[in-house]
Amino acid sequence: VTAPQQGYFRDQLVARRAELKESGAPSPEETDDHMKEIEAYAKQALAGAAAAMVFTSSMESAVAYPIFAQQNYANPREYSGKIVCANCHLASKLTEARIPQSVLPDTIFKAQIDIPAKYSKRMQPIADGSKAKMNVGAIAVMPEGWRLAPKDRLPKVLKKEMKGLSWSPYSKEYPNIVVAGPVPGETFEQMVLPILTPDPNTNDKVFFGKGFIYFGGNRGRGQVYPEGNQSNNNQFFAEATGKVTAIDGLSVSITNKAGDVRTQQLLPGADIVVEVGEEVTKGDPITTNPNVGGFGQIETETILQDMNRIYAYCGIAFSLFICQLTLVLKKKQFEKVQLAEGF
Repeated sequence: VTAPQQGYFRDQLVARRAELKESGAPSPEETDDHMKEIEAYAKQALAGAAAAMVFTSSMESAVAYPIFAQQNYANPREYSGKIVCANCHLASKLTEARIPQSVLPDTIFKAQIDIPAKYSKRMQPIADGSKAKMNVGAIAVMPEGWRLAPKDRLPKVLKKEMKGLSWSPYSKEYPNIVVAGPVPGETFEQMVLPILTPDPNTNDKVFFGKGFIYFGGNRGRGQVYPEGNQSNNNQFFAEATGKVTAIDGLSVSITNKAGDVRTQQLLPGADIVVEVGEEVTKGDPITTNPNVGGFGQIETETILQDMNRIYAYCGIAFSLFICQLTLVLKKKQFEKVQLAEGF
């Protein structure tokens, strides 16, 4: 394009921009900003719709979905140390984890997460109100630089112990955080996580020394959906004080002394424990508690060990042993000399 042509195009663009400004139309920059806002809102709406669809669809097991945390939280561990799974799974349950006391750089080691529960006996309601067995999910927050071990480096023994369990990074920004599930609780009450340690000799962001790994284990469905509304895996309580005057399916009507009727709509699967004519106080339970699952987290620590430190320790220990041995032998020799001289 020649210089005169470039000047012509520039003049045309300036003229068009002036016309847009006079007509009150937004500038191209404002339009771009508006489109970015629409795109961000669409992503948020899509995430919420996906979560709602999975939760409200008919499922064969009472599920534990780490994907909801991935959709709603950039970092699953809050500044307080709490893992965000606890925001939806309100019940607290035991979770245990076992890792080695120390590990070497660029090696694979096994972490075992125990999520105990009576999976064969305890059932939870799913979205349609019917009962189903619990699934489990887990999350591991490792130090920066630590990774999920690649499949091509996994020993056969470790692959067998994993029983087909699949772990995946939480996000591209946090490859040191991994999640698994939902998977059947009866099969994966114990989860095995293969971890690849970094090498501080090749990664200047990683250092030898103590590191903390935070594990979270979840069983069953939550009490709160990602959008903030209540799930049917809850115990319901009376919203008013008065007499139960009607029970129609999942609707419970309570009439107070003034004659005002408060109708409370319960969710599918609710097991009502009150009867018509019974007096209740606000806050009294009117259904059983169907939740038999819950979430638990635990903090563990291990040491990324430097072999040079081990060699140095062995050298110092051996030197001390030689010194002690020399002193003992010298003492024995001195005692023999004293005996020979008649002391």
